[in-house]
Amino acid sequence: MGYSGHHRTTNYEFQSASYVQQYLKRCYSNSEIPDAERKSYDACYRFIYFIEYGERYYRHAATAEVELKPILLFYGMIQLLKACLLTLDPNYPGDTHVLAHGVTSRKRKKRHYSFMQDEVKGQKNGLFEYFSRKMFHMKQVEGEKYRMEDVLSLIPEMGTLFERITNKTVCYRAIPLTSTSFAIQSDILDSLNMTTERFESFLKQHGKGEINVYKQSRDLLTLRIEEGFRNNLYKRPFLSTLEDLYLPAERTQYNPITEIMAHYLILYNLSMICRYETEWWGDLFHTQESVDLPFILRFLEVTSGKVPRLLYDFLEMRK
Repeated sequence: MGYSGHHRTTNYEFQSASYVQQYLKRCYSNSEIPDAERKSYDACYRFIYFIEYGERYYRHAATAEVELKPILLFYGMIQLLKACLLTLDPNYPGDTHVLAHGVTSRKRKKRHYSFMQDEVKGQKNGLFEYFSRKMFHMKQVEGEKYRMEDVLSLIPEMGTLFERITNKTVCYRAIPLTSTSFAIQSDILDSLNMTTERFESFLKQHGKGEINVYKQSRDLLTLRIEEGFRNNLYKRPFLSTLEDLYLPAERTQYNPITEIMAHYLILYNLSMICRYETEWWGDLFHTQESVDLPFILRFLEVTSGKVPRLLYDFLEMRK
């Protein structure tokens, strides 16, 4: 369930109408949606165009100047999300409620504005609420605020930068020992302020599965995971990159927000800033004063490869 940087493989099978129709029919039949055959015909070209436009935005983003990337990456992500939603709901978009972005950003403070401390707010309706609920079975709390630094810390590829710039560990790597056990630095207990026993029950409570934690040495813990729970390794509270699994270092990060949701919130905010806060955006690149720039640049690099990979993985699993 990894992603491969910028070198993404195009899913050529999604360019064949007969393949897509069969694929959607399978999705609808598996979800026991009535009249799957007809609905898959009706949705077929809509699905193909969502994928095609999504790919096109990502291709343009790859060669665009960095100042314009957030807009292209945000709209690319939206198109691929719509394709994912179409596998769950043949009538998508059923009404205009689901077309809005579903997030609002606050008016900028001109002086001392910091992107990392900025927040966006979830709304009652719109794409964010809809895909969180349909794809990840997560009910949104209307008016919930998301701080940029917090959602960035849920993307494990950002971890090294957090460490270098803010001197803060945001996640610990789970080093595989066997197919069902991992070693993790016991420092995680200090950052979470927990005993081994408390950490074990905390993981069980957040991980919806059987996890046992043993103290292996002064520096290391062993996590043992039951066989059937392996599929859940790519679900929260774990965070994953192409190669590795991580666990967050702070209690507040043990929230149910999936990584797709994190990328959406950050891209939404960045795309608003580069459209409407042109002066701040321009200064960011030219004065290079703030700590925001390295985080934004690294995020743009990660999201351009990772979001398509995660969303294609979702489509793959729908089969």
